[in-house]
Amino acid sequence: MAFASFKEVLLDGYKNGYAVGQFNMNNLEFTQAIIEAANEEKSPVIFGVSEGAIKYMGLEYTVAMARVAMESAKVPVILHLDHGPNRDLVMKCIKAGFSSIMIDASHYPLEENIRLSREIVDLCHAVGIEVEGELGRIGGTEDDLTVDERDATLAIPAEAKRLVEESGIDALAPAIGSAHGPYKGKPELAFGRLQEIRDLLPTTPLVLHGGSGIPDEDIRKAISLGVAKINVNTENQIAMTKVIREVLGNDANAYDPRKYLKPAREAIKETVKQKMRLFGSSGRA
Repeated sequence: MAFASFKEVLLDGYKNGYAVGQFNMNNLEFTQAIIEAANEEKSPVIFGVSEGAIKYMGLEYTVAMARVAMESAKVPVILHLDHGPNRDLVMKCIKAGFSSIMIDASHYPLEENIRLSREIVDLCHAVGIEVEGELGRIGGTEDDLTVDERDATLAIPAEAKRLVEESGIDALAPAIGSAHGPYKGKPELAFGRLQEIRDLLPTTPLVLHGGSGIPDEDIRKAISLGVAKINVNTENQIAMTKVIREVLGNDANAYDPRKYLKPAREAIKETVKQKMRLFGSSGRA
């Protein structure tokens, strides 16, 4: 049994008006919770793995856990490198068995972003692996931007078209005002910008990063404008940590990690299931 095709799964969502969730693997409990939710919801699912998670868990352990989960699954499962920073890590992930790659060259000028993304696309497509690219800057928890500064981080539609056409990436994550980590206030997504990008790239699945904490109505609108993949991590982390705090706070003598990790895993699973229903991917597998 093999991991599913990133492109095929996203294109199905793109064509049929739903998004597939990327839920980040941070340890065993996350992996178990995500795959259990996917099976129960009958939803395709993407395991997202960041460079930091690889450093924490180890590349071999990460792939082994994802593969065991995939082999027990009744739904399409994808193992995806999230925000791949360079060729070296991409090559290690390809060799280890990842099924899709995100190359994040968004912090470079457009020409360099195109060049680096094209290089990774050529490597990956040669072995049947699909690639996600990024344009603009996705905010972080440390950002507190003025309106002008925020606008300067957004993807420019004409540049989005060039990046996709000249690099050959299979999916595009355009910056439209979302952020990684908890939002300080209500997110303000640039839907007009997203519409322009979709109009210029009518066959390319789009990706929304920083999906945690975005209001449900904004998620639905983004999906209607071509978003076929939504990344979620922070909400799962918060759900897990909240339960652990509650368990340990209620019992100062607790020491067995299974006593707090089991309910924490259930909290992650319920969060993932809610997201799958919101994204419209439940029942699609």
